[in-house]
Amino acid sequence: MSGLVTGPARIGILTVSDRAAAGLYRDEGGPAIRRELAAMLLSPWKPVCRLVPDGMESVRDAIVALVDVERCDLVLTTGGTGPAPRDLTPEGTQAACERMMPGFGEMLRARSLEQVPTAILSRQTAGIRGRALIVNLPGRPSAIRISLLAVIPAIPYCLDLIGAGRLDTDSAVVSAFRPVADPLPAGGQP
Repeated sequence: MSGLVTGPARIGILTVSDRAAAGLYRDEGGPAIRRELAAMLLSPWKPVCRLVPDGMESVRDAIVALVDVERCDLVLTTGGTGPAPRDLTPEGTQAACERMMPGFGEMLRARSLEQVPTAILSRQTAGIRGRALIVNLPGRPSAIRISLLAVIPAIPYCLDLIGAGRLDTDSAVVSAFRPVADPLPAGGQP
């Protein structure tokens, strides 16, 4: 399926923050995602960065634009996944997606719980829109590496399955899982 895509994979990096969008706070989450991806990925990729204020509509609209207009294969969000009233990134993600992928959020919380007990407050989720995977990451730059290391092993194969651009990881940093096809028995018949 991924043979339909040409050129480097396009990765949307969406920072969700009222303060950063207003210029009161420097965006640290988006640059942290770029640095981590640069260290983890071997295949060529192109970042498409956006910064929006918190809110369900702002997140939904940004994801839709990143996927439908910018043709991103993967969108990684940072910020807005906690329990505060303005933390509506999961709701915006769900509104933009056609199918949800709850295993990503489960893995992100499980891995974060190894670090801090407040990880149970996170509402990170993931989903699919067309031929793109959208994954919510935490807002804290220090948690982004831990989170990406938890989910990046599954992301390349998921992108393969949905027909998105191909991503290959640097196995010295993190190995992606792709199943090996079962060999046919002698005679070539299953």
